[in-house]
Amino acid sequence: MQSKTSPLITSKKRLWEVIFASSAGTVIEWYDFYIFGSLAAIISTKFFPPENPAAAFLSTLATHGAGFVARPFGAIVFGRLGDMIGRKYTFLVTLMLMGGSTFAIAFIPQYASIGILAPIILLVLRVLQGLALGGEYGGAATYVAEHSPDNQRGKFTSYIQTTASIGFFISIIVILGCQFTLGKSVFNEWGWRLPFALSGFLVVLSYFIRRNMDESPAFTKLKKEGNITKTPLRDAFKSKANVRLMLIAMFGAIIGQGAIWHTSQFYAQIFITKILNVEYSSAQTVMAVAVTCATPFFVIFGTLSDRIGRKKVMMAGLLGASLFLYPLYKGLDHAVNSGTILETKITPEAQVSTYTDGKKLTQTYVKLPNGKTEIKTEIILPTTTLFIVGLLVFIQVLFATMAYGPIAAFLVELFPTKIRYTSLSIPYNVANGIFGGCSPFVATWLGSLTGSKFAGLYYPILLTSISFIVGMIFIKETAGSKLEDE
Repeated sequence: MQSKTSPLITSKKRLWEVIFASSAGTVIEWYDFYIFGSLAAIISTKFFPPENPAAAFLSTLATHGAGFVARPFGAIVFGRLGDMIGRKYTFLVTLMLMGGSTFAIAFIPQYASIGILAPIILLVLRVLQGLALGGEYGGAATYVAEHSPDNQRGKFTSYIQTTASIGFFISIIVILGCQFTLGKSVFNEWGWRLPFALSGFLVVLSYFIRRNMDESPAFTKLKKEGNITKTPLRDAFKSKANVRLMLIAMFGAIIGQGAIWHTSQFYAQIFITKILNVEYSSAQTVMAVAVTCATPFFVIFGTLSDRIGRKKVMMAGLLGASLFLYPLYKGLDHAVNSGTILETKITPEAQVSTYTDGKKLTQTYVKLPNGKTEIKTEIILPTTTLFIVGLLVFIQVLFATMAYGPIAAFLVELFPTKIRYTSLSIPYNVANGIFGGCSPFVATWLGSLTGSKFAGLYYPILLTSISFIVGMIFIKETAGSKLEDE
């Protein structure tokens, strides 16, 4: 049954309080989730056998991916709770679970101390993070949407979309700040634990912000009328029409959005630092600047979707990613590896080559614990080249903002209030967790398997192409519609 008026609060001040409280907690959860990915190269040396660095790094990415695989299970558990006991209380629980797991990572003994227990404990905590994130996004998106006016839902829910980029940005700033303060060697030795430990303080802060929030008006209305479902999971799947909507949302929008998002945020880092061997701090700085510059476009495209429609904006982002991801990464490779060597200095420890464009390539000989020698390559780029790298990353993230900005409003508008939290969370977290979240691992594995720098791009290009085709055929416009009450 369609309601004549969508439940919303008329007070603009109150609406902004809702957005701030929801976003603050979600930023912290994304920060918690992303510092693991940003520190993957260091974590691989601490919690996995050191004899094979490549295998250790892939194992770290697999552990990173396990958190994403756990997200659908979190969506089932917390989606059910959100539709039964309320949006507010459910994402207070997810906040505490995420923060506690992240805080605990700071205190795990290394592989050298406790052996195989180290990666096992790390994996368990990463799975708990994934469970928490699986419940968080659906709650925050639903909560804000159920407070928003029909004709501005894209705009207001897009602030929730910015939280992932802001969390990612904060994670990089904290990491770089710790690295600068402590020095590279100290940071690599034990300082990498500090960004995880900081989570404890941030979670307590966010808890006090969130605990005074009211329940959403749509859920409160259902509760007063006695229409709250006791079996949201069963209700979500017993309706063929609802299952069809979940499948359309997943394959027509979310798997592509997840692929371009995680490729532009995480695989871009891996490609620049591990494949192109750009010096870590400058690469992280470039990523932080690119993501910061792109973040306002979540709101811009969310607002635009209120005017011209969700479908047009999302499909444009997916098409752009499908067509331009490969050329963008070719451009990154060309920017870093072009140029002519001006001079080369050779010492017993390293070989340093200076290029005509100001680039420096250092190859250091490192002895591994198994007695073998590995050549560690690091490239320091001049400012002009860093700008080009940053611009190419920015364009990737821009496509992600187009696909991602309107998606919360689109998903909320698809499903009825009674089972909205569950119906939204499951396809979102299956698609984003399993398909999109595993993009960095699959892409890195494909590159390692084939020996090609660019083989990893075929996976996200395939997913964005599938979403574009399915979305163009099956997605119907939802912008401006009333929220269904049942």
